Amino acid sequence: MQVAMIGLPLSGKTTLASAMTAGHVGKPGQRLGRAEIKSAIVDVPDPRVARLAEMFRPRQVTYAQVRFDDISGVSRGSAQGSGFDARLLDAMSHADALLEIVRAFDDDTVPHPELSVDPARDIELVTLELIVSDLATVERRLERIANGMPKARGDARDKLLAEETLMRKLEEGLSQERAIRDLDLTPEEQAAIRGFQFLTAKPTLVVLNLGEADDPQTPADWAAQQQRALVLGIRGALEKEIAELPPEERALFLESYGIAEPGLNVLVRECYRLLGLMSFFTVGEDEVRAWTVRQGATAVEAAGAIHSDLARGFIRAEVIGYDEMIACGSMAEARRRGKLRLEGKEYVVQDGDILNIRFNV
Repeated sequence: MQVAMIGLPLSGKTTLASAMTAGHVGKPGQRLGRAEIKSAIVDVPDPRVARLAEMFRPRQVTYAQVRFDDISGVSRGSAQGSGFDARLLDAMSHADALLEIVRAFDDDTVPHPELSVDPARDIELVTLELIVSDLATVERRLERIANGMPKARGDARDKLLAEETLMRKLEEGLSQERAIRDLDLTPEEQAAIRGFQFLTAKPTLVVLNLGEADDPQTPADWAAQQQRALVLGIRGALEKEIAELPPEERALFLESYGIAEPGLNVLVRECYRLLGLMSFFTVGEDEVRAWTVRQGATAVEAAGAIHSDLARGFIRAEVIGYDEMIACGSMAEARRRGKLRLEGKEYVVQDGDILNIRFNV
């Protein structure tokens, strides 16, 4: 799963991206005209994985992961005319969610490109650029529909008319500077537009990039009122400083600031949830591993996440919840207490379930 990090120049996006990706697997940046993309695969912090690793002492421990793409090139006017540069648009369109960094800190050494710090204005500016891009896509699609209508007959014509009605609905909303995710679309309409990868339809987390003295628990009122977009306050410069510390010094630093855990841990977990994902676990002497599935996934889907053969030959899933496992203290004790249960293909996996798939191929 991919998350695209976007924001105005000098919003602190690069600082936050550097902190988030410190020590993680990355790849060289790609130049896309004036834009650049830097990607990294980031572990999803999960104390449950560490606790299970203590219990089973495996040879290998594997966390769930999310790919973050730090995308530059979004600024005032960058989507005007026919929309974003095609390569920049492609990079954002392929993301499953957007992480929008908004500057809320003052720094005289880093002048704001708009000459003043105003988070409300900045988020409206970025959102407007995304809206302009989506509107250009809608208008191009309406033009193609109009060109295809004279030749269409029967069901094909009915489909074009239905799509035209939907596109007009999107056009009206976007023209009123409303993001597509804020429009009242039916489930069928949402499914119909999925292939277009509209930017303002994507799940979005707004990150209010605060100063070191600010309280991340109290994001600005305007941010808390964003429709259908989550908001998180984070002190980017401080998080970068924490990320660069040796592990043995990090705990002392956090304690001195009265911080329970790095804000980046919270940020990555929120992105994971924003994508509609959750983790289940497999445990044993060889490996303790967090596997990623969509929320609401069935047991056979979870089996397929591990290996396609497990889904194809699925018989039953042996299941125990994380809290039950911790309470038992060992797999042997869980069996003795009868806490392990057998579930079929249609069982809906719960976040934190520990699974052992029985299969035959």
